[in-house]
Amino acid sequence: MVQEEHRMAERISKVISNIFNPIVSLLVFYIYHSFHRHTATEAFKSMLPLLVMVIFPVVYWIASNVRKGRYTNMDVSNRMQRRSLYYFIIAALMVYEIFIYLRWGAADRNVLFLILLLILLHFSNYFIKSSMHTALNLFVAALFYPENHIVSFVWLLLTVLIGITRLILKRHSVAEVFSGAAIGFVVSILYLYTYNQT
Repeated sequence: MVQEEHRMAERISKVISNIFNPIVSLLVFYIYHSFHRHTATEAFKSMLPLLVMVIFPVVYWIASNVRKGRYTNMDVSNRMQRRSLYYFIIAALMVYEIFIYLRWGAADRNVLFLILLLILLHFSNYFIKSSMHTALNLFVAALFYPENHIVSFVWLLLTVLIGITRLILKRHSVAEVFSGAAIGFVVSILYLYTYNQT
């Protein structure tokens, strides 16, 4: 009976963890953000560079490295394997940021803070495998805050649940989940503190 309950908890945790994968969570925010501010056509046009320069390349990079055996799984749970993933994501975001700056004459503030978050996670990875799921979902909650306080609060609660799923799936230790939460919290506070000052 206990074993069945544990298996059920693992299955539910896997579903939650996959649905709220950092890439998916960020994509959900950008879809909401774009469609909230623009018509459907404008929203699609504004999202296309992000999809082409960041989302699709990152998903392809992870899947291709899993297929070649360089990454153990799509979560890139191995601390040593994560190093190349951080480099790739940060580089893709920087290319996107340069494109946005050249096109509009201003940087995408959300992406700048996302780059900061990933640099801090990358740095922490030399000491502890901080949970990207926890850190990035906490940041998504902060991204939602100026747009919709209720969605932001719900996402914050979801982040707690996501952190628990990472423990159930044994992808992270308690220290790693708390480390990810601490990094995500610091960047989120900086993001919200400077939001109305720009």
